[in-house]
Amino acid sequence: MKLNVVKQRSIWWIVSGLLVLVSMAAMAFSWQQFNGPVKPGLDFVGGTRLQLERNCSDETACTEPIDLAAVRAILDGQELEGSSLQLVGDSGQALSIRTRNLTVDEQSNLRSALEEDLGQLDPTASKIDVVGPTIGKQLLVAGLLSLLVAFAGITVYLSLRFKFDYALLALLALMHDVIITLGIFSILGLVLGYEADSLFIVALLTIVGFSVNDTVVIYDRIRENFKLMSDQGVEKVVNDAVNQTLGRSINTTMTTVLPLIAIVIFGGDTLKFFALALIVGFLAGAYSSIFIASTLLAWWRSGSSSATPATE
Repeated sequence: MKLNVVKQRSIWWIVSGLLVLVSMAAMAFSWQQFNGPVKPGLDFVGGTRLQLERNCSDETACTEPIDLAAVRAILDGQELEGSSLQLVGDSGQALSIRTRNLTVDEQSNLRSALEEDLGQLDPTASKIDVVGPTIGKQLLVAGLLSLLVAFAGITVYLSLRFKFDYALLALLALMHDVIITLGIFSILGLVLGYEADSLFIVALLTIVGFSVNDTVVIYDRIRENFKLMSDQGVEKVVNDAVNQTLGRSINTTMTTVLPLIAIVIFGGDTLKFFALALIVGFLAGAYSSIFIASTLLAWWRSGSSSATPATE
């Protein structure tokens, strides 16, 4: 069975349009709440993050999970209102606190107050990260600049290898992948309290590279088919190119996604969300390469004076 992606392009465009609209709505709501399309983590806004865990060598001390309401009351007593709290792990015995920048004395006082209420904390499992607001801003600017440079480099590369219209349409497909990934993680930030860190920028850059690789394979086959099938129309050429590369695109995506699923299931909290971002982006990239980038090219070439095979 062969796909007729060009004939059914309205379906693919509607699906993508709905996903993009939902993603943009989620990012807009996130911007109102957190001043960013995704809830920014400690890496970007600066502050102190404490990860603490109960000492469960005495099992009677860990019969109940940590009471977040009690921890919140302790933070309020330390004049740390508005801090972010989250239980870490399945046992409910580990706690992550993100708050304003704390001095060494404030950290010690907070730890002592928590131990009085929660019991002895495990010093080997404790972790404190401190990032200044200036460094956080620099990391954010560097991450955004990296994305812009990646988009510009890809546009130049595709313009030289193919043509400028190929490059622009591929860029639209890449933006589609990035927006959907940002939208899903905006929702995770609003619902589950996920905070984007510098690894999230790395994930976006990886998604861009993976997605454009799939698009280049399909565009390369389209260009070859324009030369080999000079008597055929644009829709026939594009459909054949997509079907000829379909198996390769699906196999490449699945063999990449399966190990990432294992990381999501068995990995730590940081790697779990990093792998999840890659899964979302890779699936969106495979979809956009097959159903968006190719159909956009067919639509553009069908209505353009450059649609003749001789121009390829």
